[in-house]
Amino acid sequence: MTAPAAATHGAPTPDPTPRVSAMTWVSVFVRTLAIQGSWNYETLLGNGVGFALEPALRRLPGGVRGDAFKAAIARESAYFNAHPYLTSVAIGALAKAELSGVPPERIERFRTALCGPLGSVGDRLVWAGLLPFSSLVALIAFGIGVRPLAVLLIFLALYNTGHLGLRIWGLRVGWTRGLAVAGALANPVLRNGPAYIARASAAVAGIAIPLTVARVVGPSRLLLEDALVVGAVIAVGLVRVHGRVEGWKLVLVLIALFALVSVAR
Repeated sequence: MTAPAAATHGAPTPDPTPRVSAMTWVSVFVRTLAIQGSWNYETLLGNGVGFALEPALRRLPGGVRGDAFKAAIARESAYFNAHPYLTSVAIGALAKAELSGVPPERIERFRTALCGPLGSVGDRLVWAGLLPFSSLVALIAFGIGVRPLAVLLIFLALYNTGHLGLRIWGLRVGWTRGLAVAGALANPVLRNGPAYIARASAAVAGIAIPLTVARVVGPSRLLLEDALVVGAVIAVGLVRVHGRVEGWKLVLVLIALFALVSVAR
């Protein structure tokens, strides 16, 4: 009895993580970029989640014609509401759960539990953080005389670096941690990032706004010193209203005002 026990103990333990090819992950990632394409009032992002997961679910027993695939697609296309960028966290975790044979009822509970955290964290990090910060940096470029096309490219490069990186990170951490992915939402970047980005945005606004005003109005009608005073007042105001007014709304209002003044001139 000792020898067989030792042999059993020495046998290699099979890897519980299913294998998914790199091309499958590329397909899943590309599909996450269109996750809002089928948004509707009934399932919200649910159809998009099912669409993004479909390449990975093809590896279920029986392939696309099997009962396991059909049940998984129906389950993953049900109601789901979260931030579109951080939904990749759920997609990675759900792919691992489905391919690992986790019971359907547990998967459904897991999907429901993810909606709230992924929605609130994403809204604060992206809409109230990354978007206004990227816009203000682009305004600095505009204020110092960069050409409009280059200003647009600066905004797109900065914003898309953040949002694409967030999607890639989400898929990776979701797949790595599976149903235990909730712990990843305690990441310092996700927890403290919005507050730091908000402070950075307020500081950048104090530079961007006077520079932009000076370029739009012109040095002959507004001295740079006056513009700096106005910018400082606005920056203090942004700090004071932080937490009560969403940053992206303020940035859009400022951009609209600068655009109107430019057209009027």
